[in-house]
Amino acid sequence: MDDETAQSAWDRVDTTKPHSARVWDYMLGGKNNYQPDKEAGDTILALFPAFAQVARLQREFLIRSVRFLAGEAGIRQFLDIGTGLPTANNTHEVAQAVAPESRIVYVDNDPLVLVHARALLTSTPEGATDYLDADVRDPETILEGAAKTLDFSRPIGLTMLSIAGQVTDADDPKGIVQRLVDRLPSGSYLALSDGVNTDPALVTAVASYNANAAFPYNLRSPETIATFFEGLELVEPGVVPTPHWRPEGGVINPALPLSAVCGVGRKP
Repeated sequence: MDDETAQSAWDRVDTTKPHSARVWDYMLGGKNNYQPDKEAGDTILALFPAFAQVARLQREFLIRSVRFLAGEAGIRQFLDIGTGLPTANNTHEVAQAVAPESRIVYVDNDPLVLVHARALLTSTPEGATDYLDADVRDPETILEGAAKTLDFSRPIGLTMLSIAGQVTDADDPKGIVQRLVDRLPSGSYLALSDGVNTDPALVTAVASYNANAAFPYNLRSPETIATFFEGLELVEPGVVPTPHWRPEGGVINPALPLSAVCGVGRKP
């Protein structure tokens, strides 16, 4: 990314309203956030104190699922939609630690993420990384851009963490997921997680965030999120609360919040 692109991205950053990527960054202890993001994060934490832990659990699912895909499933190409701000254990770092030749395309439409995209473009010499400034609501643009780095005749791992919740029902998140998966070859995988509406305190906290957010977040039922995997072969243990998907050491901690569900599915 050249300096002119970075400056253009900076010019599009709106620091007057909280943005999900920056609030998430604040929850994870990052520094790429502004006062409205901190205030939104603090409000959420006041209403739902476990939310910071939920953010960490989502990141841990990313690590576990990408390790599974690069390791057991043998995937060497990844399309990460809804990247968020760079942090520790980004997708390419996890995948290339298992298979250095892995190729990764990141996709996000937050200009601040674009500003920091250089941190996502480090790669092993054997592999490759790229970044697309694109919206999840435009799958065709994403697929066209990703094809410059990824070979769509070979299996791809599509990761969509906390991004379907950014899409309103009117914009048909399930249809968007299906349009993306339809273009992937047989043997590809979808790893997806999103927040659920089963905890009244979380529902209240997200409603408070949505009142001032640039882009509201849409909690859904676990059953609705499970439909995003229709047509895929679910990897054990299926669509489950995020801490329950292949936890480290195989031990489930019953004290962890169950505010999101996740799953990994293989395209036949």
